[in-house]
Amino acid sequence: MKKHFAACDPVMAALMRAAGPYQLDPEATRSPFESLARAITHQQLNGTAADRILARFIDLCGEGTFPTPAAVLARPDPELRAVGLSFAKIASLKDLAMKAGSGIVPDSTALVALDDAAIVERLTQVRGVGRWTVEMLLMFQLGRPDVLPVDDFGVRNGFRLAYALRGMPTPRALAAWGERWAPHRTAAAWYLWRAVDLAREGRLPLPVERPRGIRIVKPKKAVRKAAARPARKKSAAGAGPRRAPSTRAVRSRRGRSRP
Repeated sequence: MKKHFAACDPVMAALMRAAGPYQLDPEATRSPFESLARAITHQQLNGTAADRILARFIDLCGEGTFPTPAAVLARPDPELRAVGLSFAKIASLKDLAMKAGSGIVPDSTALVALDDAAIVERLTQVRGVGRWTVEMLLMFQLGRPDVLPVDDFGVRNGFRLAYALRGMPTPRALAAWGERWAPHRTAAAWYLWRAVDLAREGRLPLPVERPRGIRIVKPKKAVRKAAARPARKKSAAGAGPRRAPSTRAVRSRRGRSRP
């Protein structure tokens, strides 16, 4: 793998040297139903709150062990609501349980036999389950080696930092650039997450080159922020509020001030 990245991307190769050995250990013991149910429960919540709700959900439906799809379907919505689940999550969990029962969400044995694209197509049919959730399952449960979650904020931010970009890469641009990392895109994603940690610690290596032609989402310009601020009052006594300059005027002045 090191030789592959050294040959195709010197920036990634330097990042790998700085971050150390690749350490992603898949957790293969959970069923697809359990993994997705946990993911749904944790959506839009911090870890502590989600863990508490998940524990109450397990106690209610599974009596201490993770519940079966049939056990989830048997519980009335008010009981599930009482453990802290929102109505949207209840609907998603029951849709997941129904699709697990019908075979749309396969068991572990059937899941392993499917390729990545088929797994994404099958599991994203569940209400509330998007591509990112399935990609995390592919990486952290199945250990698939060639997954690049281009919509993941941490991956995109890690790319921005590692390659010294002025803005975040668009998902499409990151996907195009990441084609050179195949068939090791999971490892590339893991190292881009580490790039954020290295930047925070001041240990991120400077890029030996920057990607050309990659499309980025540029940060909002300061002039737009300045134009949006409320007008300030003049310091002179009795003076009225000063008009905020127009965006066009600000840009004109900025243009004249440049050497």
